[in-house]
Amino acid sequence: MSTTVIVIIVIVALLVLGALLLAARRRQAQQLEEKRVEAQSTREEAQSSARRAEQARLASEEQAAIARRERETADELERRAAEVDPDVEDPVDDRDLADRDAEQARRDPDSTV
Repeated sequence: MSTTVIVIIVIVALLVLGALLLAARRRQAQQLEEKRVEAQSTREEAQSSARRAEQARLASEEQAAIARRERETADELERRAAEVDPDVEDPVDDRDLADRDAEQARRDPDSTV
């Protein structure tokens, strides 16, 4: 083989090797971009889920506040009824105390009621 043919083969081999290297880098860059897109999608889904959880928590707190107000209203009406009722000797009912203890235990499970 002549020197020219060997030089041409080496140049072609280097060009093929360069093209393969370039293609590998492009594929790697494409994979990185795909992972970035997937990560962004996952982040958006997580944020959406966190927003829904926060809305549920706020709604739950609002419901709990409404329930507390209703309970307080019911307790006040019960006290008024007990004060007016001539058949009730002690306005504080044992059931009211048990209800309050149960409510306190529900709010703070570590307390000793």
